[in-house]
Amino acid sequence: MCRSCGGGAPVDAHFCPQCTKILTLGRQGDYFSFLSVPRKLNLDQAELERKFRALSRQFHPDYFYNAPVAERMASLERSSYLNDAYRTLRDATARVGYLLELEGFAATPVNGAANGKVEVPASLLEEVFALNEELDEVRSLRTGGASREQLQAKLDRARLPIEQKRREHEDELKALSGQWDALVDRRAGDEQRRPVLAALRQRMLERNYINNLLAGIERELAN
Repeated sequence: MCRSCGGGAPVDAHFCPQCTKILTLGRQGDYFSFLSVPRKLNLDQAELERKFRALSRQFHPDYFYNAPVAERMASLERSSYLNDAYRTLRDATARVGYLLELEGFAATPVNGAANGKVEVPASLLEEVFALNEELDEVRSLRTGGASREQLQAKLDRARLPIEQKRREHEDELKALSGQWDALVDRRAGDEQRRPVLAALRQRMLERNYINNLLAGIERELAN
């Protein structure tokens, strides 16, 4: 409800349809609806930026410098929310994560042990086993006084299969994103959408694990 005139307004309206005053953020929908883009994973980046810039101009606090306090606060709230929305939706990985949250499939580890250690995804067992062997050998070489060049070469070889797995996961994420968008286009029901969301979630969990492995290799090199 508009605080200026008391009139009703749609959840995702930015300005009151009756008095045209900027609305407090209140019951906003989500980042997709806020920017008036479909809840898809392949977005037109140019169109996304165009809508972001258009709304940025409308919400800019400079336009509300002499407005009542409520309107000034509303412009600040909407500007901040807009920045968060744009920052999330322009990044492909963040966009997938946000969609999963909206759909109730948050990509956070759920199979961690009591000590906080996350189990190795089944699809990565072979690579993780091989990497651990390589890292043990690197540590032995370091203890034995091996040169940085030797350690670098060893770690580069250890990185190759993990990088290959990362590229495979990126391809799988792109394919699943296309499947999701096709389901959105034909307004598919939950029965068809849920398996794709579950697969996206699993790929994201595995992707996060792969990134942790690569970060571990970098730490070994730094040591």
